[in-house]
Amino acid sequence: MVTLASNVHTVRDAVRQADLVIGAVLTPGAAAPRLVRREMISRMKKGAVVVDVAIDQGGCFETSHATTHTDPIYYVDDVLHYCVSNMPAAVPHTSTYGLTNATFPYLLTLANKGLEAACESSAAIREGVNTYQGEVVYPAVAESQGRTWKEFAAVV
Repeated sequence: MVTLASNVHTVRDAVRQADLVIGAVLTPGAAAPRLVRREMISRMKKGAVVVDVAIDQGGCFETSHATTHTDPIYYVDDVLHYCVSNMPAAVPHTSTYGLTNATFPYLLTLANKGLEAACESSAAIREGVNTYQGEVVYPAVAESQGRTWKEFAAVV
């Protein structure tokens, strides 16, 4: 395994040499940044594959557009694109089990303490609140909607 600095030059070189590129960029509450440009895709090997896991947030490849499980692929510059929205739906039992295991501890905290006390005791829960009392309390959500936001603590 090799660790590289994340900049346009190393991304361009890595993409050009790759057989498979998986884009899994997440900016919580906001659109994914387009990190791989079309010119980078055009320089990939013929038959290379890109998988855009970030497609539910708009995609991180400039050549991405959402596809479906029934029609999952398309080509751009001889590079196969797989950009299926809601990829976990292909394995519903497994993905539900994984999501439940990851989120159940937060649900227990919320059920036992209520929202305000859970937010006081858990930064993760506090950061997961997008709106409260009619106010947007998460900056990225406010930005994506062109709205103002307030600190959660100022609304409670």
